[in-house]
This record gives sequence, C-alpha cells and structure tokens, in this order.
Amino acid sequence: MTCAAIYARVSSDQQKEDNTIASQTAALIAFAREQGFSVPDDWIIEDAGFSGASLARPGLERLRDLAAEGHIQAVLIHSPDRLSRKYAYQVLLMEEFARRGVETVFIKAPHADTPEDQLMLQFQGMIAEYERAQILE
Repeated sequence: MTCAAIYARVSSDQQKEDNTIASQTAALIAFAREQGFSVPDDWIIEDAGFSGASLARPGLERLRDLAAEGHIQAVLIHSPDRLSRKYAYQVLLMEEFARRGVETVFIKAPHADTPEDQLMLQFQGMIAEYERAQILE
C-alpha cells in the first residue's frame, strides 16, 4: 500500500468559516480509501488562513519535510490551486516532490500521464495565478 499525505489549504477567514477545508479533507480521505492509499491521521495536513501565493506555510513545510525524509510516496491535493496560486511555485513544489520519489496527485485535475494531461495541468496552474490577480483587484 502506498503511503501518502493529504494536503488541504484555504486562505480566507470566510473559507475557514464555511468549512471548505473540511470538505477538501473529506474528499481527499475518501479518494485515498478508494484508491488504496495509506494515510496516517497525523499526515492529514491543513493550512487554514494561509495564502497560496506564499511558500511560507506551516503545513506545506511539514509536507515538504515528510517528502524529504522519505516517509511518503504520494501527496494527495484537491486541485493545483490548493498547492499554490502561483504557477512557478506549483512547478517548483511538484519537481521537488518528484525528485524525492513522491507523486503529486490532484483529485480535480488530469493525472499528467500524457503530454496533453501535463498541458492541461499547466493551464490550471496559470489560471489559478490569474484568478488570484483578479481577487486582488
């Protein structure tokens, strides 16, 4: 069974109040069970109230540490914009995980097995950055 960590993030107080992080986490736990991932409770990592435009997030740091220490083989994330709202950061983090043998699995994005899937994932990353710019206006 593949050992995985779950990562969920919301940035605003309104999202925290609306329990969107709880719905992300619930969907990720269900996905992990369906797909046969082993996720210990302490590897369900949430960053509530942290901007996806920053890499300085306590949960993300924990996730990166788990990958660096070789504890996980996969990280499960709802969608690319939950990992980061900056496309460059998404690429940086996914490459960091891949170098450590950790697969990044988005449950609301293509699996990136084909060049077309990789292109769609890249588009989603760029759209997330655009949406953040729109939110800031």
